[in-house]
Amino acid sequence: MNHPPLQINAVWDAMAAVWVVTSNDIPGLVTESPSLDSLQNKLRVMIPELLRLNNVIPPDYQGAIAFELISHKHDIIEIAS
Repeated sequence: MNHPPLQINAVWDAMAAVWVVTSNDIPGLVTESPSLDSLQNKLRVMIPELLRLNNVIPPDYQGAIAFELISHKHDIIEIAS
């Protein structure tokens, strides 16, 4: 498939200490993970499954699926005098 990369948004939830993921491009995608590396591994399994389940790609599709993981993390730095 020659399409632009699927957009995936990851937002850091400091209270839960996990990255929370959603995507308008992938119906049903909502997941979380404590690190970006483990999140990417999880997405490599979930994305094709969800695309097949939602009939975005055919069940027998073979090929590449590009995605862009955009992370957002707010942090505070305390500066001592």
